[in-house]
Amino acid sequence: QVQLVESGGGLVQAGDSLRLSCADSGRTFSRYTMGWFRQAPGKEREFVAVIGWKGSTDYADSVKGRFTISRDNAKKTVYLQLNSLKPEDTAVYYCAAAEVYPAVLDAVYTFWGQGTQVTVSS
Repeated sequence: QVQLVESGGGLVQAGDSLRLSCADSGRTFSRYTMGWFRQAPGKEREFVAVIGWKGSTDYADSVKGRFTISRDNAKKTVYLQLNSLKPEDTAVYYCAAAEVYPAVLDAVYTFWGQGTQVTVSS
């Protein structure tokens, strides 16, 4: 069983940074691939970043060099560091867990958090 809860979203100015956290209350966190997705108003949900249980990472081209995904298995938490934020980064950010890696398509993710809003003003 995996239960994901995101936190850390908020309203920031362009160029600012945020760190999103996703905590799991389940018992098998360390063996899951963890991903971040986002969905802007009127847009489809899109892949942002993923980290495997061994630490391998992948990022969407739009966030490479700006966002960093990491995980702390002891704390059952995955993080997304968002730097140099742009207005186009505004979206609801979702944490998700998958049982396979690589996993960049939302269809392979089994568990999802409720989302946290990130709003970037110009």
